[in-house]
Amino acid sequence: MKPIDPSEITPEHLYLSRRTFITGAAAVAAGAVLAGCGLGESKTGTPGVTTGTPGSVSSTLDELGDPLTSYQDVTTYNNFYEFTTNKDGVATAAKDFTFTPWTVDVGGLAAKPRTFAIEELTGLFPDEERVYRLRCVEAWSMVIPWLGFPLQKLLEMVEPTPEAHYVRFETLLDPEQMPGQKDTLSFSWPYVEGLRLDEAMNDLTLLSTGLYGKRLLPQNGAPLRLVVPWKYGFKSIKSIVRIQLVAEQPVSFWMAAGPDEYGFYANVNPNVDHPRWSQKSERRIGEAGRRDTLMFNGYEEEVAALYAGMDLSKDF
Repeated sequence: MKPIDPSEITPEHLYLSRRTFITGAAAVAAGAVLAGCGLGESKTGTPGVTTGTPGSVSSTLDELGDPLTSYQDVTTYNNFYEFTTNKDGVATAAKDFTFTPWTVDVGGLAAKPRTFAIEELTGLFPDEERVYRLRCVEAWSMVIPWLGFPLQKLLEMVEPTPEAHYVRFETLLDPEQMPGQKDTLSFSWPYVEGLRLDEAMNDLTLLSTGLYGKRLLPQNGAPLRLVVPWKYGFKSIKSIVRIQLVAEQPVSFWMAAGPDEYGFYANVNPNVDHPRWSQKSERRIGEAGRRDTLMFNGYEEEVAALYAGMDLSKDF
């Protein structure tokens, strides 16, 4: 199996367009960013970042018997392009992010649209702990104990109308706090994601407010993020400010940035490769070697029926 090269992480058309536009020292810096996005060993103890210690968790294993990824790795190694394209640098770049006060607008094709303060959401919907596998499209993975509540509960409260067939999610747009959003050459901000309504109503679909027994840190999508464990990680949008019920399929952030490489469904599927790398195996952060990737990230029993009759070879 061919390993994934660092240059294969940022979508090819993006870094090629940058290379034709940016020269000299900027090109050197871009190379450093790509190296930082590679799949080498993750770093722990990121300088200048204090993540503290995890809270209590009810289980140290997922339902397949796999151990949790360390709190340090979960909180210092991830993708959040609003801050930086360097996975090892997100915690540092996001450490001063301010997310109080915070409101979430939930509406669109809803009979009872409403704007919630984050404190209202955490008061209305008690925390549940969900230990889920996270599989990145870049072929690395983690096991994370999330805190949160099923998205279904929130959607039922606002009452989708019969015309609602999809759910559109939007991240905060604040380039002063999120310096990565100043890059308008490669990306169209804000970050947008979407689900079909039946996917959103599935019990596995979580709105997360915490992990490892503590509230989310900025680098992990504070104060509210989506977690869809059978889909590639980029579907799990962070720092959500808007949830809209809509009639038409939304165009997501990565669909707009790389339509030949990133699709709407993005279900974890070892039989459908990314155009530039295999999806048959993955590297579990904190472990040596590689492991086979499971269909729907191991949640096939819970979600396969959602896609009955679909040609999954076209799902990427």
